[in-house]
Amino acid sequence: MLLALAGVTGVGKSYYKDRLVEKLGFEKVKIITTRAPREGEKNNEDKIFVSPKELQDLRDSGKIAFEFDLCGNTYAYTYEALHSEKNTVFEFHYDTIFDFKKVCPHLCVIYFFPKSIEEAKDKTRQRHLPPNVEKDRLLEIDEHYKRITTDENLRNQFDYFLYNNYDQASEEEFLALVHSLLEK
Repeated sequence: MLLALAGVTGVGKSYYKDRLVEKLGFEKVKIITTRAPREGEKNNEDKIFVSPKELQDLRDSGKIAFEFDLCGNTYAYTYEALHSEKNTVFEFHYDTIFDFKKVCPHLCVIYFFPKSIEEAKDKTRQRHLPPNVEKDRLLEIDEHYKRITTDENLRNQFDYFLYNNYDQASEEEFLALVHSLLEK
C-alpha cells in the first residue's frame, strides 16, 4: 500500500507517519529535494537532499516519477519509491493531488483536518522556522484551509478524512483506519 498523509502545516502529518512506521511496520517514502536541510534534519532519513545538478542527473537517468515546486524548492519522488511492494507512507502537499494521481492511481490519501486552525498555527510556530518561512507557512495554512473547505472537486480527490484533535483518540482512530485498509 502506498499511503499519503495530507493536511495543513502543523496538523500532525509527520507524527502520524512515524506512528505507522512504529506500530504497523510501514516504511517512509523518502522525498528528494533541492531544499537545504533544516536544523535537526538528516540526509536520507525522511528526505534526500540534493543539488539542482544532482536532481537533473536523476531526471536524465529516468528515475524521477513525479516532481513539483513549492516555496522556491523542487521536490521529487522516484519510480522505485512510488511503486514498491511494501507498505509505504509519505506526507503529501494537497496542491499536487490532481497530477500525482495521474502518475500513481493506486495512491490512497488520508486528509487530516486540525481540531482548530489556530492550534495548527501554534504547532507551526513551535517549529522555530526562519521568520520568512514561518510567515509563508502561516499564510499558506489559511489559504489551504479555505481551499479544502470550499473546493468540492479538490475534496473529492482524497480517499478519507480524519480530524486530529491532538489526542490519543485521534491516533487510535487513524491507526484503526489504516489497519482496516491493510486488511482489504
